[in-house]
Parts: sequence; C-alpha cells; structure tokens
Amino acid sequence: MIIMDQKKERLDILLVKNGIFESREKAKAEIMCGNVLVNNNVVDKPGTLVSVESNITLKQKMCPYVSRGGLKLEKALEVFAVNVRDKVVLDAGASTGGFTDCMLKRGAKRIYAVDVGYGQLAYSLREDNRVIVMERKNVRHFTLTDVGEQVDLITADLSFISLSKVFNVFYELLKPEGDLITLIKPQFEVKREEVGKHGVVKDAKLHVRAISDVISSANQCGLYVINLTYSPIKGPKGNIEYLAHFRKDRTDNSIIDIEAIVNKSHNELS
Repeated sequence: MIIMDQKKERLDILLVKNGIFESREKAKAEIMCGNVLVNNNVVDKPGTLVSVESNITLKQKMCPYVSRGGLKLEKALEVFAVNVRDKVVLDAGASTGGFTDCMLKRGAKRIYAVDVGYGQLAYSLREDNRVIVMERKNVRHFTLTDVGEQVDLITADLSFISLSKVFNVFYELLKPEGDLITLIKPQFEVKREEVGKHGVVKDAKLHVRAISDVISSANQCGLYVINLTYSPIKGPKGNIEYLAHFRKDRTDNSIIDIEAIVNKSHNELS
C-alpha cells in the first residue's frame, strides 16, 4: 500500500483559506500571540508548514494587537498608570510592532519605531502616518540628532543586549518629565554560563539579581525606578519577563519589593 503524504500549507495562509481570519496579517498576529493551536499544540511561527487536515483552534479570544508584545505593554500601562494619549514616543526594539500598536490604540500622537532589523514591522503600522519607521538602526548608538526631539515616553523590548548598555541613550532622548518603560529579560542580564537549556533562566534568585542590576545601572545614568511588575505572558522560549517604570526624578521615593514580585511571577507563570 502506498501512503500519500498529506498536503501541507503555511499556517497563516491556511487560517485565511479556512475562513478563521480575514487576512494573513491578522492570522500572523494571532499566531505570534501564541493563540493558535494545531492539534492542541501552540504554534507561534506563521511560516510553519502544517497538514491541511490539522485540527486548528484558538486558545482564547483574538489578540487585539499585531503581536503578543502588545499584551505585555498593555499591562504595564495599566499597572503604572501611564497615559500615552497625545504623547510622542520612541519604541526601541519595535520588531513586529506589538508595543507600537498598543500605544496607537491608546491615542499616541507620534511613535518612532526603532529596530536593528528590517521588514518586521506590520504593514498596517507602516501605513499609519503617526509611525516613523526607523529600521536597521541600533538604539545603542542613537543620539538626540537621530530623533530630532526629546520624547514623552520611551518603551523598550530589546534582545541580545543588556539594558545597562542603553540607559545613557534613553536619558538623553527622554524629556525631563518623561517616562521610560522597559521589558527586563533575565536571560540577557545574567552571565552567559547562568543561562539554562534553550536559553531559559528559571532560577528566581537570578531573576532578582538581574532586576536589581538593571535598576542599579539605570540609577547610574540618572533614571530611577518608580514601579515594577511582571509580564502577563512568557517570552517566546518560555522565559518569565518583567516590566519596569523609570523616570528622571526621585520624588516618588518608591520602595520596590523585587523578591515578592519575582516570587509572584513564578507562582503564576511557572
């Protein structure tokens, strides 16, 4: 007996063909949000080839943003009570544009979407006249001349670099009364030998130290932590991540219980 191989199709294309989404862009967003199950397993890469006979379902209601990153920033804006309406923003590490999309939906006036990569930003965001696309740009080497103005808010979702390398840049680009929201990824803040299998850092003590080191680095550059929370979803490889709110002034005198926040994140997400 000859068994014919099942026909395979890109997951994003198959979702549109099956009428689950009206466009590939929306399909990609839902896939990257981790919301698409193929035979009860999460598949988060739009280009994954799957059998046309696969059982494809959604975990929950559709992701409102072009990528899952928007869900992370959404929580930060709510917990930190940061209002982005009519604000000028620099989104460092914009990638697909989850953060950018979240802020546009909340009324941001203008967003500089900066990323070292090329061609990743969602088409709908490229077409939005409030978005200034700055691709193939390493924010580590940015100066005020590159942007042309100080901004009200900086958001940062950076990979393969410690935040300690960019706080001095953020200080220069941020208005005196501005806000900085950074995603803290322990895997890029600890020593290389402390990173576990598949790039995951599981040890809560390492998370506490990573966050403390980030806050210390920010302080040295004149930026002071106001609040801290954890991301509602894990990173692509399964890392627990954190969101920190910084400002240039120290009037708040906030005392952050880093260990309590880390423990809570591990209890909820591990």
